[in-house]
Amino acid sequence: MIGNLLTALVALIHVYILVLEMFFWDTPRGHKAFGLTPEFARATRVLAANQGLYNGFLAAGLFWGLWLGAAGLAVKLFFLACVAVAGLYGAATSSRKILFVQTVPAVLAMAALLIV
Repeated sequence: MIGNLLTALVALIHVYILVLEMFFWDTPRGHKAFGLTPEFARATRVLAANQGLYNGFLAAGLFWGLWLGAAGLAVKLFFLACVAVAGLYGAATSSRKILFVQTVPAVLAMAALLIV
């Protein structure tokens, strides 16, 4: 139960990231969320939209695993592991904040799913 709730939370976080990267990247909200200058945001908005799409695929995989119920455990663990690895990479190469926004929730969800 808690594992599924945490998995849903991770999925919702990635839907939010999708929205920020695909639709709000080049707005004051996107600038603030990602620490961007307007010039950089304008120059990289296509790349950000691509990143957003990938975050949407992560969310879709997590929602799929939830939809499968007990049979979706492996699917949830796979996509949570993908989120955790992406978060580690992002924390190492971009911003340490990503570790806490992405990796920690994914690892907690995986642990909760495996403890049951």
